[in-house]
Amino acid sequence: MTGHRADAPSPRRPLRFGPHALLVEVAGTEEAQALHAELLRRRAGGTLPPVTEIVPAARTVLLDGLADPQALAADIVHWDVPPLAAAGGEPVVLPVRYDGADLAEVAALWGVAEDEVARLHSGLEFRVAFCGFAPGFGYLTGLPEHLHVPRRATPRTSVPAGAVGLAGPYTGVYPRSSPGGWQLIGRTDAVLWDAAREPAALLTPGTRVRFEVAI
Repeated sequence: MTGHRADAPSPRRPLRFGPHALLVEVAGTEEAQALHAELLRRRAGGTLPPVTEIVPAARTVLLDGLADPQALAADIVHWDVPPLAAAGGEPVVLPVRYDGADLAEVAALWGVAEDEVARLHSGLEFRVAFCGFAPGFGYLTGLPEHLHVPRRATPRTSVPAGAVGLAGPYTGVYPRSSPGGWQLIGRTDAVLWDAAREPAALLTPGTRVRFEVAI
């Protein structure tokens, strides 16, 4: 189960996080997604100690509700975690009107015409790496490096619900009106968060996502 040389540094750094939780630090978002997927596989296969929550972030995965976090901390550094595999299941498809307030700026950063932004963005497939910022807000990976864009120098005090934005390597959709500094390229009518729905979040970690040009 180890697969790592005894003198090789572990790619994971587990930290105690309260009496029943463990925070595992990794090198980056892709490693966090891969560890999250491995934890879910082990939980489904009955080889993971009972845990109430497994929460990925940009460079960490939190496990809460552990009876013995120290035992898992000693074990997890030796796991062989396979590279992130393609997500299964049908993707969530979000129709988007590509008319965002920052469309011209993003087009200039990409070096394309404004209508090319819609074609390029809707031609990619994304994956929810983790959720945060607001209930239902997913950080979606899938933008190639040459399409990464910076956040706005001055955040907006109010971004409308359903706004589709870009920031660094991520695409995100604002589930409700809130302040925000992402570059806005469009808007969807999809309901990202519904407390009466199970699960309440439309986009959960590991979910495949595609955007399509709304007619």
